[in-house]
Amino acid sequence: MDVLIHLFVGLHIIGIAALLGGFLTQMKAMGQGTARFVPGMLHGAITMLVTGVALVGLNQADDHHVNSVKIGVKLALLIVILGLVYVKRDEERIDKGLFGLVGLLTMANIFIAVLWT
Repeated sequence: MDVLIHLFVGLHIIGIAALLGGFLTQMKAMGQGTARFVPGMLHGAITMLVTGVALVGLNQADDHHVNSVKIGVKLALLIVILGLVYVKRDEERIDKGLFGLVGLLTMANIFIAVLWT
């Protein structure tokens, strides 16, 4: 079971890398007002959602303690991120504030995962 959990952790990290990487590649465009949500950001957010749900299930099945409040906060942030990216995915230009919010929420999700013990 540990191997499977570690596999899903790796996939979860790949998802967050796609989401954050997509954001970081658009930073210059954000400064010019031409940033957009690239497909990798949507795919990364979906990957994070699917692997995150799987990780909670696998950890509970293996009798590991799962901090439900932490998972709930991370899930809420991810749903907001996913909703924004999904709804605005076809727009050519995204408002700087909205685009920056997605980056901020993504980084908050990372720090919650790492620092909340």
